[in-house]
Amino acid sequence: MASTTVTNLTSFILVGLLAFFLFYRNPISSNNNMAEQTPKSVHDFTVKDIRGNEVSLSSYKGKVLLIVNVASKCGLTESNYKELNILYQKYKDQDFEILAFPCNQFLRQEPGTNEEIQETVCTRFKAEFPIFDKVDVNGNNAAPLYKFLKSEKGGFLVNGIKWNFTKFLVDKQGKVIQRYGPRTPPLEFEKDIQDLLSSSAS
Repeated sequence: MASTTVTNLTSFILVGLLAFFLFYRNPISSNNNMAEQTPKSVHDFTVKDIRGNEVSLSSYKGKVLLIVNVASKCGLTESNYKELNILYQKYKDQDFEILAFPCNQFLRQEPGTNEEIQETVCTRFKAEFPIFDKVDVNGNNAAPLYKFLKSEKGGFLVNGIKWNFTKFLVDKQGKVIQRYGPRTPPLEFEKDIQDLLSSSAS
């Protein structure tokens, strides 16, 4: 009888080990697949433009990007749009692009619809660079692109976007190179843009 008990116990242990192996083998494979799908660059994302059309950011490969969360009713709006326009006009023919993402998370300073935002940006601020769909940049509903940007370049003390007109500079391969705070004027880091544009890599 003791022999039977030992045999049953051995069988139970073997079945348990087999079940453990089978259970954990698939999650490991799944995790590997997830790792393979983890975005490596800005070019891995698809976003929506201001009209709701999907835009693959891979279409910007070979270009230096400045990604900015914008707002129409902020104290920083006039000065930032003015300097962003200067940079855009100066470098747009040299593989430089500005991608603007309206955001209403900071004191509701971008309350309009996409149509209203586009009208304001084009007529009042004379912006010619691409304006995209209004997004959240913080919180659970933050756009995947912004989650990636923050993970690549954290801010001072916290990684969250602190205010309108936080800027991310991205190189020709889609790597996030630098992050600038809301109060950093765009013209202040023009040299950084020039350095990336002069890079022979594309």
